[in-house]
Amino acid sequence: MTQPPEVVISVKNIVKNFGTRRILNGISLDIYAGETLVIMGGSGCGKSTLLRHLIGSHKPDSGEIWMFGKDIAKLHEDELHEVRKKYGMLFQSGALFDSMTVGENIALPLREHTKLDSNIINIIVKMQLELVGLRGFANLMPSQLAGGMKTRVGLARAIVMDPAIVFYDEPTAGLDPVMTGVVDKLTMDLTKKLNITSVVVTHDMNSVFRIADRIVMLHQGNVLEIGTPEEIRRSKNPIIHQFVSGAAEGPISFF
Repeated sequence: MTQPPEVVISVKNIVKNFGTRRILNGISLDIYAGETLVIMGGSGCGKSTLLRHLIGSHKPDSGEIWMFGKDIAKLHEDELHEVRKKYGMLFQSGALFDSMTVGENIALPLREHTKLDSNIINIIVKMQLELVGLRGFANLMPSQLAGGMKTRVGLARAIVMDPAIVFYDEPTAGLDPVMTGVVDKLTMDLTKKLNITSVVVTHDMNSVFRIADRIVMLHQGNVLEIGTPEEIRRSKNPIIHQFVSGAAEGPISFF
């Protein structure tokens, strides 16, 4: 008998309004251990807002977000701080601190949240750089790196605390197709090698179908459909069909 997958994040009917505008309209979904879940949808669909709720930056007006046995929507800031140590976050373009070297950027979470000796931290930094294919880059400044390299350094920083979950915010935005492929492969390899659960927000269709175990399609603050890449490709929903194909004409209108 097949065991049901372990749920690591459970989102239950979350609603979020900004003024009179409803951004999330009762979103519910489960995220499973070890999977890569891609959240996609058009501009303004609510995917970035959903991500901010998952990392605790926003509080829902109603609903629950269960992670590590706690409803993070109800936690105070000091309690949320402890939860944040258990997940990593890769921001767009890496979001590195320009005044710090590559090594210092990666080491920052360890220096902030642990009491490890500096020599141990330096060894861990070298190991992380090895994992993302940037051995020997520790002493460079972010300004000396190309866009894809910054993203890989950001990923090294995101996994340096050995997180159970890594969140990705448009990780391939602004990258050329080759570097996009490199980052996608790295995401897949690290997810499997480190047994991480990955939650990726993107609208890059090539990346979506390359990395996803499951896909969540959002539209106007609602979950339109959840399925495997093949199920999403075969979807009869005209909104999903238009979004995936990139057709100019269809139910999604920008005029």
